[in-house]
Amino acid sequence: MADSSFPRIYTKTGDAGDTGLFDGTRVSKADPRVEAYGDVDELAAWLGLVCARLADDDLLAVIGDIQRDLFAVGARLADPRHRISARVDKADLDEGHVQRLEQAIDRFESELAPLRRFILAGGSETGATLHLARAVCRRAERRVVGLGADAVDAVVVIYLNRLSDLLFVMARVVNARAGVPETEW
Repeated sequence: MADSSFPRIYTKTGDAGDTGLFDGTRVSKADPRVEAYGDVDELAAWLGLVCARLADDDLLAVIGDIQRDLFAVGARLADPRHRISARVDKADLDEGHVQRLEQAIDRFESELAPLRRFILAGGSETGATLHLARAVCRRAERRVVGLGADAVDAVVVIYLNRLSDLLFVMARVVNARAGVPETEW
């Protein structure tokens, strides 16, 4: 029997096809802002699948940080009046987060042969899943850009852009560590 002292996961407030943003505004679940943070949520879920299949502690640590950052991105997207970052430290996202991604790119890229041609997504199962996560990240980035320059802090777009680069590099690293060759196009 469920303990009635805990809140239930279902609220029924979205049964008519709408949802609430952080400022209390009710919008359609098909609203572009909701689509954008839905794509960010999907990306975090794909990264969870990567973590379930990955044994490399250095990559797992980076992905854990990214998943936390993606919650901050989602919070910012659900906050049309840009108020949450001033109230909630976990929703902070700044240039330092972007620099952390760049440092990881540089570190992981040092393991790889220089890229001379385009490569096809694939390789090991985990590498292919990281390529899929990269594609979802690019979709999220396009959706955020589609909201307009004033809809979200510029660092969100920069973060997603850099993250897709990192996910590409991480896919290559996973495949290289597994001894799976890349297929050039």
